[in-house]
Amino acid sequence: MRKILVAIFLLTFSIASAQNKNLLFGFKEIPQSLMVNPGEEVDYKWYTGIPLVSGVSVEAGITGGVSAFDVFAVDGVDFNVKFRNAIARLDRNDFTSINQQLEIFNVGFKVGGKYYDDIRYSFGMYQEFDFFGYWPNDYAKLALEGNEPNINEAFSLSDLNLKADLLTVFHFGINKRVNDKLTVGGRAKIYSSIVSASSTNNEGTFVTRESDTNFFEHSINADLLIQTSGIASLRSDSDANPPVEGADIAPTFRKRALLGGNLGLGVDAGFTYRFDKQLSFAASIQDIGFIRHSKDVESYQLKGNFTYDGFELLFPGAPTTNNQSTDYYREVADALKEALPVDTITKAYTRWRAPKFNAALRYEWGIARTDDDCDCRQVAKTTYLNQIGAQTFMIGRSRSPKMAASLFYYRRLFNGLRVKVAYTVDSFSLTNLGAGMSMHLGPVNAYLMADNLLGYTNLADAQKVSVQFGLNIVVPTNKN
Repeated sequence: MRKILVAIFLLTFSIASAQNKNLLFGFKEIPQSLMVNPGEEVDYKWYTGIPLVSGVSVEAGITGGVSAFDVFAVDGVDFNVKFRNAIARLDRNDFTSINQQLEIFNVGFKVGGKYYDDIRYSFGMYQEFDFFGYWPNDYAKLALEGNEPNINEAFSLSDLNLKADLLTVFHFGINKRVNDKLTVGGRAKIYSSIVSASSTNNEGTFVTRESDTNFFEHSINADLLIQTSGIASLRSDSDANPPVEGADIAPTFRKRALLGGNLGLGVDAGFTYRFDKQLSFAASIQDIGFIRHSKDVESYQLKGNFTYDGFELLFPGAPTTNNQSTDYYREVADALKEALPVDTITKAYTRWRAPKFNAALRYEWGIARTDDDCDCRQVAKTTYLNQIGAQTFMIGRSRSPKMAASLFYYRRLFNGLRVKVAYTVDSFSLTNLGAGMSMHLGPVNAYLMADNLLGYTNLADAQKVSVQFGLNIVVPTNKN
């Protein structure tokens, strides 16, 4: 059974993401590029995303060099051998995360007629699911091997470190072209949490030692906390009046999604600066914010110390007292429960969002055309066919930031088609090649992006997979 549990967790661990939208960052023909940099140099009169399909992204991968293929491939190697080899390659710094986003709606428009005096506003709503968890190395080792071959080894309870959120985000952004060199932008966000669970900053150890009074002595000191919101009322044994069940779950989730959940605030900010017509630098920060969990909160805390060195057997004929009992396991369970009680807490708590940082240095060349042959107002903008550059990405996590670096090439093939290819180095892979394309057919914009293309030959063995796509209606500024 314990092997099955570890195998299930390992399979789940094989699905991860980094939330690194390196292909979308700087792809200014796509309106959704404003979602990763509100200070991007966009050029539209107005746009609207096609509801529910304007922005869809799913990202998956794995650290530690382990994949489902390593364990479940039919290659003649014993499953137990492959399973143990896979576990041996992982350590407590390996991590898994799953991120999925779905735009409900997204609209943007420009006000102001002058090229450098215009302001663009955008607003919308999207749904997001985000899970991040470090590999519980010592928990897995204890479950797989037991404590017998690990005498005197202290298993760290701090290896339990995870966080999961299902939420919706309402946002409003402003993009301002200050002059011919600088464009700035910001975005305000309201988070509405649907369900949330987290367990971080845990402490404690479990250790087995040789004992003077018995064969072994088992000691545990623990300080564990699991925080949840939006989950307690969904359980069949909930104290909610009445508990949420069956067909009531969908309306409950819908209510929470529409600002009826636990609320929070956040901001994004970004800019693009041109050193000259061909060289530019762009940077942005996202999700500097928090969610205050005060509704349907139920947290569980386990804190205390317990030492167990076995029990003294009572044999037939041995003298006893009226208070002595031979229900040994009941005695141990009661002592453990008394020393390590699980307290249920309904106190409100605050969780910070995972902040993200993007930056890119870009160089363009190969003049395609000039918007106007005669520009009496001196607002014509040169369009280039090619762009190369370097990007960096960082996301804050509970133990340490996770980073990635990319080199990319962008090409405007003709008026209605642009492509971008990138090579990325991150925690998941050293051979991550990605590509994206944006097509314009009249006012219709369609885009598709995928990361780690080499992994698509065998998805079960891929270290990372990322897909983004969407449909928009876009009217450029030079259209009436």
